[in-house]
Amino acid sequence: MIGWGKLKLKIWIIFVTLLISLLSKITSANEVNYKTKRVPAEWETHEATWMQWPGYWEKDYEITFAKIADIISRYEKIHILYNTAKVHGNAQRALKEIGADPQHKNIHWHKVPYNSAWMRDNGPVYILDKNELRIQNWGFNAWGGAFGSDIPFDLDNAVPKKVGKILNMPVDHIDIVHERGNLEFNGSNTVILNWSTIGDPNRNLNYNKKQAEHDLKKNFGVTKVIFIEGIPDGDLTKGHIDGIARFIDARTVVVVQCTSHSSCRTDSKDAKIYDKAARKIEAAGFNVIREPIEGFVKYKSKIFDTNYMNWLVGNGFVIIPGFGNLQTDAQAKKRLKSYFPNRDVYLIEMLSSWAAGGGVHCHTNDQPALSITK
Repeated sequence: MIGWGKLKLKIWIIFVTLLISLLSKITSANEVNYKTKRVPAEWETHEATWMQWPGYWEKDYEITFAKIADIISRYEKIHILYNTAKVHGNAQRALKEIGADPQHKNIHWHKVPYNSAWMRDNGPVYILDKNELRIQNWGFNAWGGAFGSDIPFDLDNAVPKKVGKILNMPVDHIDIVHERGNLEFNGSNTVILNWSTIGDPNRNLNYNKKQAEHDLKKNFGVTKVIFIEGIPDGDLTKGHIDGIARFIDARTVVVVQCTSHSSCRTDSKDAKIYDKAARKIEAAGFNVIREPIEGFVKYKSKIFDTNYMNWLVGNGFVIIPGFGNLQTDAQAKKRLKSYFPNRDVYLIEMLSSWAAGGGVHCHTNDQPALSITK
């Protein structure tokens, strides 16, 4: 007969073996989920880019929008939302003023209600799930009320659903408040974002990093989540990643850097935020290039560092925000050409937008091509 001690040992071995097998199956299932779901990187082929044309409160941006739309239309389709006939007329006039054709074959107009002109943040997140392109509609509450509690956002929050209807594309609603401007994907297994934004209690009350990491992996199919942290001075978005760190390929991240020529000095709070972000991203196994802030400009009695990170990458082109500083603008354009050597690089002065909180990336929302592959 087998002794009781030996029997207990056998039962324990069988239990552990079954447990390991079960955990292995769960892990395998999760890996399959990650492999079949991903968010394409911005530099991959676009089907189109989308914009919400500025209304009454954002008229200062109109010529900037016209220039952005004109450039995009030369390379890919652009869908422009307008919320009234008056806004539609103003948009067409603005395009004509810069010598562009508002009826260009690549420009598509849609009457859709919205509140603001920052479609990066309230617009869709596109995800490939088992070779089907889907829209994710994350919650939007006007940046946690950072620009004032009276800023409306209900119409903005409904835009992804409207876009899904236009494209006949399925829309998944994600019950978490977050903006796409705080999401930087490498098109494979990694997302970088600022915890100070998604963890903001005015966006998501009682939310923690562990829960956020789980939610991001589940919804985006990534296996690696890199949280940087910190709010640069004056940034009411609470530190969107598209002003701090950007992927330029699957293994390389450009991170902004304060210099002795910037208003954020090398020993400032902002410099520490950027330097810490660079170290954390590098420690996660990525190559890091530092993008220097080489000057600052005065605009409407305020000082703005010449931070060129808020660029848009499209089919054969890159658009970067300009600051009207000929020297730093020219140097930034040269650097961007080195980051994206096979694309035409354009620079548009957009201080009016920058003073309101962002640049060309913030105003646009790129739609991946349906037939996209890694």
